[in-house]
Amino acid sequence: MNLLELRDLRKLFPVRDALGRRRGAVRAVDGVSLSVAQGEVLAIVGESGCGKSTLGRLALRLIEPDEGQVRFAGEDLRALSPAALRARRRDMQLIFQDPFASLDPRMTVEAAIAEPLRLHGVVPRGQESAKVAEWLERVGLRADHARRWPHEFSGGQRQRIAIARALASGPKLVIGDEPVSALDVSIQAQVVNLLQDLIRDLGLTFVLISHDLAVVRHIADRVAVMYLGRIVELGETEQVFARPRHPYTRALLAAVPGQGAKAPPLAGDVPSPMSPPSGCRFHTRCAHAVARCREVDPMLPSEAHAAACHLAAELPAAVAPHETETGGERLRRLQAFFTQGTAA
Repeated sequence: MNLLELRDLRKLFPVRDALGRRRGAVRAVDGVSLSVAQGEVLAIVGESGCGKSTLGRLALRLIEPDEGQVRFAGEDLRALSPAALRARRRDMQLIFQDPFASLDPRMTVEAAIAEPLRLHGVVPRGQESAKVAEWLERVGLRADHARRWPHEFSGGQRQRIAIARALASGPKLVIGDEPVSALDVSIQAQVVNLLQDLIRDLGLTFVLISHDLAVVRHIADRVAVMYLGRIVELGETEQVFARPRHPYTRALLAAVPGQGAKAPPLAGDVPSPMSPPSGCRFHTRCAHAVARCREVDPMLPSEAHAAACHLAAELPAAVAPHETETGGERLRRLQAFFTQGTAA
């Protein structure tokens, strides 16, 4: 059963000159269709500016799409009234990248975590403090931390508080927008492991927005690769890492030491999202591009491991270095990375 369904979503941000005249529009998300099954962990990856954070906010209706449909548990979120949407917010939460910016410096930790409890009536009045203490301990902090202010904590501790605040209302869907990228590598490992435990224990559906492929491989069930506002590859995590089918995915993996197969380096710069190339949007940087790629826009097939590439079936197999590992060897390598905080 799909908990979240996105259908042909589009979001354009107008660009204006100094006099306020419209000069064009950035195509941040341009025709994305995606579904997330209940209990699944889906990762959305891509370079900065590809539209993945915008897609996450569209999914929660924090920003309004220009076109398309967002369905949560079978309900059309775009059709909800403001009051109905506020009630639905309890089931959908976002973990931000910067924990210091996402926590109000004028609120104590207890006030910050208790706020969604009161807004959504999660616990009876007067029992918020006990629930806050329970959540602090659940994310690895002490109950007496509730009386402190956000500036009194380290970055990793602040992100644990932000996670507790996001999960306190009992959501079904959580979107993590680069939830560990602002933290030190060793702290990243601890927070990733915490998130993985909470996802398992609470049965959460989780969408991870990230550019860190090591984190993605460790935590995600499926991966969606975005480029210039569109999904160019979608599949189970190990399939995508072991046999990437899109040249862009191969280039992303090859850029991370020890993570992907060799691939031709990316040529040139990312085209402007105001005027993306005709045909395949990646053809201006692709070493395999042919005339058809410049003329015909490839579609993403509806199959388990799909790539929006005319040449996906013709390209030579790209085998990741770790594909020959046994399951135990792969597990030990990943455990070494996430316990020592060093690349393995």
